[in-house]
Parts: sequence; C-alpha cells; structure tokens
Amino acid sequence: MSPDLRLDTQLCFALYSASRKVTSAYREPLKQLGLTYPQYLVLLALWETDHRTVNQLGEALMLDSGTLSPLLRRMENGGFVSRARSATDERSVVISLTPKSRGLEKEAAHIHTGLLDSLDMSTEERMTLQRLAQQLCRVL
Repeated sequence: MSPDLRLDTQLCFALYSASRKVTSAYREPLKQLGLTYPQYLVLLALWETDHRTVNQLGEALMLDSGTLSPLLRRMENGGFVSRARSATDERSVVISLTPKSRGLEKEAAHIHTGLLDSLDMSTEERMTLQRLAQQLCRVL
C-alpha cells in the first residue's frame, strides 16, 4: 500500500474526525436547550443578523434550500424561529428569531465558552486552526 493512501495521512479524514468530535461535544449541552447542532448554527447566524431570508441563511451556513427548509420547519414547530413571506418579495421567506430563541443566546454562549476551555489549546492555536479551516473552505 502506498503511504499516501494510509488513513492517518489523509487531511480529509483528519478534518472529518475533528468535525465529528466537535459536533459531538456540542450534542449533549445543546440537547439541554432542545436544539440540534444544525439548529444551533441557524441560531448563531440569526443572532448575528436577525430577519434573514432562507437564501441568505443558506449562503451563511453553506446549505442548500433542500436541506435548510425542513430544518427551519422543525425549528418553527419548536418555537425557535418564525417564517414569513417577505413584504418586498413574495418569493422570499424571511426567518426571524422568536423570544424563546433570543433567550437562549446567553446560555449558548456559556456552552461555547465551556467547550473552548476544554480544548487544551491556546487562543492563538484555536485562531490559527479556525483561520486555516476558513482558508480551506475558500479554496475549495
């Protein structure tokens, strides 16, 4: 077997494994809030800028509408977001935070901080890792 094909030399596998572990670390704390990890990502985007269209959310989260629409429907049913047709463009649906989801922002910040503190990485290392991951997304 070529050393280039070993699993432990694959960048894709290292990124995949790290992503799964990080997502898993969020699972239980988010469950306490009644959220899944993808729902948490939607809320992060809306806490940053509320009242986004589905297309704007899709761009921010790098998700297509086929993936995002059912997720948003479940979030609406759970009382986390509201969906309404845009007043300026009836083809667009605007997603907004609800009082319930606005109230979760501080709790979510504590989850995020707690998980970062458990990483045993310096702030500089975390920032470098994030910068490199963002650069990889831009390149691909």
